[in-house]
Amino acid sequence: MNNIKGGRMTIPVKKLIIMNILDILRRYSDEDHRLSQKDIVDILKTEYNMTVERKTIRRNILNLMDCGYEIEYSESVRMVPNSKIGELEESYIWTDFYLVRDFSDSELRLLIDGLIFSKHIPYSQCKELVEKLEGLSNTYFRSRVKHIRTMPENAPENKQLFYTIEVLDEAISKGKKVSFHYNSFWLDKTLHPRENREGGIKEYIVSPYQIAATNGRYYLICNTDPHDNVSHYRLDRITDIRLLDDAARAADSVQGLEHGINLPKHMAEHLYMFSGESEPVTFRMKKHILNDVIDWFGTDVRFSDESDDEVTARVEVNLCAMKLWAIQYGPYVKVLSPQTLAEEVKQGLEMALKQYDEPRNPI
Repeated sequence: MNNIKGGRMTIPVKKLIIMNILDILRRYSDEDHRLSQKDIVDILKTEYNMTVERKTIRRNILNLMDCGYEIEYSESVRMVPNSKIGELEESYIWTDFYLVRDFSDSELRLLIDGLIFSKHIPYSQCKELVEKLEGLSNTYFRSRVKHIRTMPENAPENKQLFYTIEVLDEAISKGKKVSFHYNSFWLDKTLHPRENREGGIKEYIVSPYQIAATNGRYYLICNTDPHDNVSHYRLDRITDIRLLDDAARAADSVQGLEHGINLPKHMAEHLYMFSGESEPVTFRMKKHILNDVIDWFGTDVRFSDESDDEVTARVEVNLCAMKLWAIQYGPYVKVLSPQTLAEEVKQGLEMALKQYDEPRNPI
């Protein structure tokens, strides 16, 4: 029976034993670090100031397994004399206990790396999430991830990011619109809301459909009132979001989403998350950037006219995004069609070259 002392509930020692054994298995065991009953007895004595017998350990571990905890162990048989009749009989010994975890260390490392290398999660929140993920493993795992804690503390932060995600999740599941302010950085390195024509803060009202991650950032795929096309907004630039009572516009009535959202295809066609329709683009490329092309456009790229060091590629992509991409890979890519895009890329490269041709005053 539980007791109340000084307004606080005290837990009976027998219940504490099973809780502490579970804590020991979580902290000190995995497939490479198994514990014997003696190991658990010793840890209970040194760290929890509890003295128990080995048979108590086995009984409580059985109770944990009955409660659904996946605990692996080894079983061996040895012959021991019967205390009553003196004859040898079989005795089953359980040892090498460890708690099977929901996530392997490699899976946790991938999740932690994803947080650390993200470009939008505030440092303090990222650090807190990493510590929570570390807590899903044991003390041995923590000692191996210390060297990857290199998150920059001076990165710009939007502390409303997680609240924004919560509201958007609710809006998408309920089919509701949201309103928010959309921000840009100024020279003071802080976010400032975009303004409307009258000089006030611009209120964006959108129908949200999907949250997507690309290039280390989260984007919202949506439709913005009163327009008919698809829009994209970076979540780390959104502040002051509100869930509205208005029903969201049906996605299939939005230009570009008539057949729903095929997310891999959508992301491949919108490299930098520009809005607008995708069109076929053909370009000639050096073969040594093939990995980059697949990374950016996926496996739907079609190749033709291969030579020793070049190949022609055809993709479906947003033209504004393709212009930036082609300029970025200018030394290795030549746009063949559409001709208007080829001219825009050429003009962009000429403008970039002109920047370096113009004389500059020394600093």
